[in-house]
Amino acid sequence: MPERVVEQNTISLNALRYRVSKPIEPYLANVYAPKFATGETTGDSMVGRSRLEWTDHRGGIGLDRITDLEVAAGRSLDRSWYSSAYLRHKGHLTLPPLATTTAASGVTGVFTIGAISELADVIYAAFGTSVRSYTLSTDTWSAELVALPASATDAIRLRLGGTVYMAFAFTSGTADTTDGTTWSTRTDDVLYLAAWDDRLWGIDATGQLRFSQTIGTWVNDAQLPLPSDYVTDLFVDRDAAGEPILYAATKVGLYAHDAAHIRFVRTDMEVPFHDDAGRGVIRWRGASYYPAGLGIYEYHAGPQAVVRAMGPDRYDGLPDERKGTLVRLEESHNELLGLVDSTSAAANEFTVFSPDGLTDASVIDPDVGVSTILGWNGDGWQVLWESAANTEAITYSHVSNAYGNYRLWWAHNRRINYMDLPLDLLNPNETNNFAYGTAGTHDFPWLVVGQETRGLALRLRVQVGGASASETVIPSYATNFTETFTVLATISADGITTYDFPNSTTPTGTAFRAMRIRVALARGTNTLLSPDVISVTLEWRKKLPAQFGWRLVLNVNEEYEQRTSQQQRAALITAAESATLVEFTYRDDDGNTRNYYVDVLEHSGLDYTGHDERGEVHLLLVEV
Repeated sequence: MPERVVEQNTISLNALRYRVSKPIEPYLANVYAPKFATGETTGDSMVGRSRLEWTDHRGGIGLDRITDLEVAAGRSLDRSWYSSAYLRHKGHLTLPPLATTTAASGVTGVFTIGAISELADVIYAAFGTSVRSYTLSTDTWSAELVALPASATDAIRLRLGGTVYMAFAFTSGTADTTDGTTWSTRTDDVLYLAAWDDRLWGIDATGQLRFSQTIGTWVNDAQLPLPSDYVTDLFVDRDAAGEPILYAATKVGLYAHDAAHIRFVRTDMEVPFHDDAGRGVIRWRGASYYPAGLGIYEYHAGPQAVVRAMGPDRYDGLPDERKGTLVRLEESHNELLGLVDSTSAAANEFTVFSPDGLTDASVIDPDVGVSTILGWNGDGWQVLWESAANTEAITYSHVSNAYGNYRLWWAHNRRINYMDLPLDLLNPNETNNFAYGTAGTHDFPWLVVGQETRGLALRLRVQVGGASASETVIPSYATNFTETFTVLATISADGITTYDFPNSTTPTGTAFRAMRIRVALARGTNTLLSPDVISVTLEWRKKLPAQFGWRLVLNVNEEYEQRTSQQQRAALITAAESATLVEFTYRDDDGNTRNYYVDVLEHSGLDYTGHDERGEVHLLLVEV
């Protein structure tokens, strides 16, 4: 039962009472040691606070949390949780590339755009069963050029026998043309197409491979040793000897075509069965990239094959409402592109509060299943585009120089979209012809402090360029793993803007166990302008939970409570040697709120010699 002390100049320690010689001296025991800096001082050398500065975002998305220890070590500071801003330039965070939606095709009803291709600098697309061409200058789609017997599944452009063809596959055959006007429909089953060895190759749903040296005349070749509906694509890559060969992507991995023996051979790129595995597999920069769900495997054929996981599912992955399935990969000069269909992803809810208080809260419930186009440059993933709704899947894509522009074309919501792709990495400060999207949001990782500490946010500094009344940046923050964001202000001018927590009127700081910073970028009507977030700096400090210590001097000069000086000294040594904490109090407190459990850290004093046990004992007691 907790002890109570009622007399003046008396304490209780380990259930025994003692007299004190002088007033007790309490003090705050758990404080951090002061910082010591060597060499040049930095912003983080400030006494009493830490500084976290983000200037480089090239590590990409997919990191949900970062601890205070990782921050101190300088690790992962170039990573973000999720961002729809452009991340490829150090010292710059800008709007994403502009995406343009072309005119409606004129095809009515519910359909899927199954393939996109090009011929003679013109883009063609199969809107369900209707193949049509696009005129860029007028933003129009032609009348139906050919009616396919079934929806398209793939498309290709190739040279065969000195003639350039474009062909669309539709499961039960192909339709081909040399001029976009006159079409021939073939009836041999073909699901996916590839060009190799001066031949057009096709594979059907059963895994039967066939080739055509003369367009329209097919010859059966190897058969996949798998059940029907296992094949997901057909493409060309190099074998272990470095020679180009055909590969079939399947729901259980890659199969290499052995032309000499007319067979398929299973490679080391194998996975457990996945219904969407291998869709849109691609060769890029000397390796094959094989998608499986939201994962991607990099495969290098050779005497000793190398397989490496590098998809956007690594680390912390993607937010729930943006998880989905990779349906196609595309190569470009700077990035490997991935189309993620997220029509079945989960909903998420965000609440944003104004800096004036909680009374004007507005709840934002975005459409679930936001489909995205992701880009990977060898170091990290970024988001190049995201859909506004979940009602339609993203289905197909094509990278082309048609119309004199290097672009990605893709199908979503029964419309064709396009986006300019850079041929090189341009510093936003060094170009004036890059077209930007209208908005982008960047979420930094949760800053998580250790269990024994608390964080106190003191100040946020945001350095911005390219800002105006139309080109703005809005910083906000959330705490403790909630998606409730408090908006700080709207930045519409260049320079460094500073915010005190919780506000400039009462800059007492905002306590947190975890804090996430968000910046939202937006532009006006001029597509060539974008705000540029140069740096975001959080000033904060770590605070330990208050734990106290006490310095006291005990008087053992005389007998007290029927215990001699010798007995009192022995009891104090027992308390100091206790393997457990000992109870300590010196207040009359009926609520037992001033009973402490302490460790005896110091035991010293003054002793007389001989048989004289009188003296003083100095103790240092500390809460643990």
